[in-house]
Amino acid sequence: MARAKLDNPRAVLVPFFSFKEHRPMSKVTDADITPRRKSDHIRINREEDVQFPSVTTGLERYRFVHQALPELDLRDIDTSTVFLGHRLEIPLLISSMTGGTDEAGRINRVLAEAAQEAGIAMGLGSQRAALENQELVPTYRVRDVAPDILLMANLGAVQLNYGYGIDHCRRAVEMVGADALILHLNPLQEAVQPEGDVNFSGLLKKIEEVCRALEVPVVVKEVGWGLSERAARLLAEAGVAALDVAGAGGTSWSQVEAYRAPTEFHARIARSFADWGIPTAESIRMARRGAPDLPIIASGGLRTGIDIAKSIALGASLGGMARPFLMAASSPEEVHQVIREIAAQLRIAMFGAGVRNIEELSAAELIRV
Repeated sequence: MARAKLDNPRAVLVPFFSFKEHRPMSKVTDADITPRRKSDHIRINREEDVQFPSVTTGLERYRFVHQALPELDLRDIDTSTVFLGHRLEIPLLISSMTGGTDEAGRINRVLAEAAQEAGIAMGLGSQRAALENQELVPTYRVRDVAPDILLMANLGAVQLNYGYGIDHCRRAVEMVGADALILHLNPLQEAVQPEGDVNFSGLLKKIEEVCRALEVPVVVKEVGWGLSERAARLLAEAGVAALDVAGAGGTSWSQVEAYRAPTEFHARIARSFADWGIPTAESIRMARRGAPDLPIIASGGLRTGIDIAKSIALGASLGGMARPFLMAASSPEEVHQVIREIAAQLRIAMFGAGVRNIEELSAAELIRV
């Protein structure tokens, strides 16, 4: 009998992907799993080494052409920009991270307060937990401390294949007073989770329906493996307002899921994809070719204002960061310090490249080394 199972490929695959089918036996539900998963993600990202083992963002391969005679006053450099109709003092997004637990709620408020003071944008973590359990809604609400920021709600796009619809998207936006909705794409992460939602079939049409019906702009974001030129083109044709490439080279969610794995089998599967993905720099260029008219958020391993400057010169509109802010989220003061450093690095990089504003930065010359 055992031999027969090994000879049948589906006998190996079915237990891996049928976790939900066994939930009634252990009385495990989505409402139980989602907050637990969010707590795991916070802990693992803070305590474990979950960076890509060998893949880098690719940004280190680019250098600005240094201008020894910039003909500029550093004090006149303008780092402000407009994204989705909102003015940002720095082209920076605190990328979507968390929500759904008490600790996540505290983190969100610390980050939002800092974003308000600095005049930057912020994305919230997936709000599926709050849609499943109304008691978790306060862990996402930050408008009382950040009334003016560009704030983006967030749901997993794949949930549109699991009973979610336009009404759920609208509720996610309304519960936090968001200015836009992020639909995140994470097929590989779902595939290596025993409880993952792996039906991504026919999703593009449903994303298009959300774009047409929703009252706020829709941003589509990968979570760490990058957007290809094909994906960017299809999403642009579907009517999305912006793309977040979230390329490879920063946090490897395959590594994160390996630490969450319930068995060594699942851990080995997850670790085998630790270096999967399109490096961030290349994904920016791919997305720009596929969607030449859409604003692009560069994220995935960005750590400094110089990374943001390079990303904009490669074709992005702003840079998104998560890990630096998660690690600093113990206090608003630490987050403010991170933002100040990023802003100073960006300003000096622009000065050294001889550009006075973000528009000029987007045309700055880079050398690939």
